Formats: sequence, structure tokens, C-alpha cells
Amino acid sequence: MRSDPLAISRIDCRGVPVTARSVWTFVEVLDAAGNAGLGEATLEGRHADVAREVARHGASLAGERIVDGAQAASRLRARLDGVSDLAEAAALSAIEQALQDLCARRAGVALHEALGGARRDPVPMYANINRGTTTRSAAQFAERAARAAAQGFGAVKLAPFDGVTPANAGSDEGRALIDAGLERVAAVRAALASDRSVMVDCHWRFTPVVADAMVDELAALGVDWYECPLPETAELHGALARLRGRANAAGMRVAGAETMIGLEGFLPLLRAGLYDVVMPDVKYAGGLAETLRIAQAAAGHGVACSPHNPSGPICHAHSLHVAAVIDRMPALEVQFEETPRFFELADAGLPAFRDGASVVPAGPGLGVRLAHDRGEHTETRR
Repeated sequence: MRSDPLAISRIDCRGVPVTARSVWTFVEVLDAAGNAGLGEATLEGRHADVAREVARHGASLAGERIVDGAQAASRLRARLDGVSDLAEAAALSAIEQALQDLCARRAGVALHEALGGARRDPVPMYANINRGTTTRSAAQFAERAARAAAQGFGAVKLAPFDGVTPANAGSDEGRALIDAGLERVAAVRAALASDRSVMVDCHWRFTPVVADAMVDELAALGVDWYECPLPETAELHGALARLRGRANAAGMRVAGAETMIGLEGFLPLLRAGLYDVVMPDVKYAGGLAETLRIAQAAAGHGVACSPHNPSGPICHAHSLHVAAVIDRMPALEVQFEETPRFFELADAGLPAFRDGASVVPAGPGLGVRLAHDRGEHTETRR
């Protein structure tokens, strides 16, 4: 256990292409003694932008001395203030994650202990089957949903409305695309037992009129989670609040806010009563400590917090630690079989999925390293 401050030596960033669509971006903070902390900053289509921001902030942080995780969070929160670009937020969030990992490792404690102590272990999860469904056919969605259920997941999420945008959602073209999406939802619902939940992510594709109509159509298909139906702009807050009331009456929770930055980004949504569940992402929201601040604020508004987590293994490990600590946390998102590299890139510290849940990595710190840092590729999971 170390009690002396760590001195930041350098901050590195690297991208690992894992599929035709996904490049996972990892950030490493090294201290003067050569110890390293890990974070993840994956942002679809913007690896180069994130890497530039990591380099910029890394250069100005080099030489700083950090006493503990609380001080690290405070330093990064000050830099996050006023940031609106998601690439910069991702860079700062990953640096905060890595510093928290490094501080906890030096203290000889698991990251969740440093963050306040686990309220749950294992952590319940739901399977996001979207990215690994490459043909986009209803049949493939159904097959992957059934695979997730067979592995114990009690809830499955898909994003079925390919090609729909607010500009075309009300047109004949948009209606045809919506119908194709509803066919995918119906196939997933039919593939699952009645005690399994179907969650639908709409990726902000609708207008208020279309989103309102979709409440009845999705409820009729047995959907109980309605995510990101509308753009989260201030002028649509009233429409979102009304939509939440309609959805709740139909038996659905409304969730969103996966790209909001910092507690200040979440507060207007919480005060306006837009969501039953907010979804801060440790990669964008400001890191671990900021995610916990957001969760605490959400609880004060009677809102649950389910971290957004559909990317790589380092984000997943950080999200497990955070999800273990959050009070009102229904389930943690996890990407389901997008690529076998999810486990190949991580060492044996990354727990396997068991019965739709995961134990929390044991530590010290994050408890997970990148296997290729040691020349390892192991399939052994606890």
C-alpha cells in the first residue's frame, strides 16, 4: 500500500480495431515508477479526435502529483466544466478512470471499495444484442436474443429502427422503415419466454408525433423499456415529459441520457422529469466519480441509474465497479457477442458472464489488465 502522491509521467492512447464498425480506444496513465492505470474512451467513428484530446490534456497533466482518487476526480471535473464536445469528454473521462484505477491499485484496494463499497455483487446485467447482429434480419435478431436468454440474461435490448430519422419518420419511407423495425421487435419478443424483458433503443430517431404513436405499438409487442425516443434538446423536454407519462401508463419505462456530459448536463433532464432511468456512460459523463454524483442526483429525483456500457472490456470493468456501488441500479448494459475480442483483449481478471450477471473484479484497482500488454491471450474466466 502506497501513501505518497503519484506523479503523472505520461498519458498514452491507442485504438484497437475489433470489427468493421468498432474501434476500441484505451487510455493508460503511467506514474514515475512505471505503474499504469487503465481507462476506455471508445467513441464510434471518432478515435482520432479522442486521441488528439488525450494527447492535449495528457501533455498539460504530465508532472502533476495526485494524492488519491478523490483529488484525481476533482482535477478532471474542473477540466470537464463547460465541455460540450463528446470526444473531449471521452478523453477526460478515460483519464479519470485510469487515475482512479492507479490510485486504488497503489492503495491496495479494489476500485469499488475506493468508490464507497459495493451494494451488490454480482451485478445484474442485460444483453445488448444490437452490434453483433450484422445481417439486421428479424431472424438473426431472434436467434441472438434466444442465445442471450440461454445464457441467463433476463432482458435483451435491440435498436431496430435502422434508417429512421426525425426528418423521414413521418413519411411513407419512414413508416416502411419503422415497420421493418417493429418486425424485428416482434421476432425478438416471440423468441423469448414471457418472463424475459424486451428493451428497445430508438437512438433519437423520432418526432414527438411518431414517438407518441410508438408507445401503443411497442406496448402491444410487450416492450417494457423505451430508450432515447426523441432528441434530448431543450425544446423537446416538454414532449419527452408527456411521453414518459404515456409510456408509464402503458407499462413501459423511458430511459435515456447516454451522451450527457457531467452532472450539469443531467440536471436539466432530471428537473424536467424526462426519464424513469438515466444512463450515464463512464466514457462520456466524466468518469467514475462523476457517474456516481449523477446517480445520487437521479435518486434524489426518484430516478434509477443504469450505466450505458455497450463497448469494450475496460469500460465494462469500470462499469461493473460503478454499478456495484450505485444505490438504485436495475441492471447494467453489456454488449453481447459483438466480437470474441471482448474477452481475448482482457486478462483473466475480467469475469465471465454467469446467469445474466457478473461478479465484480477483485482488484487491486480495476482488477483487469489488457492481455496483450503481457503477451497473453487467455480464455480462463472466474
